[in-house]
Amino acid sequence: MFRKFSLVCVLLALAGCADRPTERAQQYLDGGFSSNLNEVSEIHSDKPSDFSAFKKQSAEVIKRSESMSLRYEELYVQLQKWIDESSNPAELSAYGIQFAQMGGGDKKGNVMFTGYFSPVIEMRHTPNETFKYPVYDKPDCGSDCPTRAEINAGALSGLGLELGYSDNMMDPFIMEVQGSGFIHFGDDDKLEYFAYGGKNNHPYVSIGKVLIERGEVERKDMSLKAIKEWVAKSDEATVRELLETNPSYVFFSPRDAHHVLGTAGIPLLAGAAVAADRTLLPMGTPILAEVPQLDKDGKWTGKHVLKVLLSLDTGGAVKENHLDQYYGMGTEAGIAAGHFKHFGRVWKLGLKDSETENPWEIPKAK
Repeated sequence: MFRKFSLVCVLLALAGCADRPTERAQQYLDGGFSSNLNEVSEIHSDKPSDFSAFKKQSAEVIKRSESMSLRYEELYVQLQKWIDESSNPAELSAYGIQFAQMGGGDKKGNVMFTGYFSPVIEMRHTPNETFKYPVYDKPDCGSDCPTRAEINAGALSGLGLELGYSDNMMDPFIMEVQGSGFIHFGDDDKLEYFAYGGKNNHPYVSIGKVLIERGEVERKDMSLKAIKEWVAKSDEATVRELLETNPSYVFFSPRDAHHVLGTAGIPLLAGAAVAADRTLLPMGTPILAEVPQLDKDGKWTGKHVLKVLLSLDTGGAVKENHLDQYYGMGTEAGIAAGHFKHFGRVWKLGLKDSETENPWEIPKAK
């Protein structure tokens, strides 16, 4: 995915630049860290706060997951008490809350934030001259599934796997990258949810990286919007060739329209949930984060907002000091998410004398 590729590029740039650029909201406020999770004695943050979404998102966890409720409910209660009575990070310890700061890719506390969203795609149940690009259910192909190019050439035709037809190739591709999406069928005015249904087990290649390497889009300008603009001015054969540089293909499973669910099986609320590396932040883990704020053009405003977010999803490229924030559903959410590849400070939270205590310790795999 282009935004995941951007993570690597920016972190490499950080390591090599002596003048320490800050256009991606790097703060460089803290000293060198030796680990991904670091015990710290206090939190100093002068950022404005917005904790309004935490109560509703944490309530979804308690309502829908018995195991996470047993582990996190007491911590959530103390966090909400702190929000209601104080909201001052320097006073978290008074509520029994412990914290570990994430080291960041630069080892100075700057953690990468990217964004993802749930697209809404217009489709039809049967093909016509306009809606002619199929989306497929997973075939019974084991470990020998066709590549994207082979699928485009008709490898799955006639097998009854077509779930619907789009009027372009790019929207289904973006839905593949996101892992799921909402579909509006204009022929009967129904909204369905296409959940992740598996993949063809061929390696993923970032089309954003391909466009950069070909000189089609400048590295600094790479975003979902930039890719869509390139697609809009290219003919069908050119777009198809680009997409087929990525042999990986994602299949879908249709469901009734419902809440967008993360890996943890919990409905995701925009601006309240993140995908994270579960080896550092197990499902349900609350984090305190200084989240960078962008303007409508995707530029950093110079501001961060302090939020409590919950780790409720995962992603293939979301590793270590990289968090992927859920932005919501639809076109506007997609544009905002596509711009979002900036830095903020992050603290993993735990509760003393509970199963979540000592958040600086790497959780043991279960």
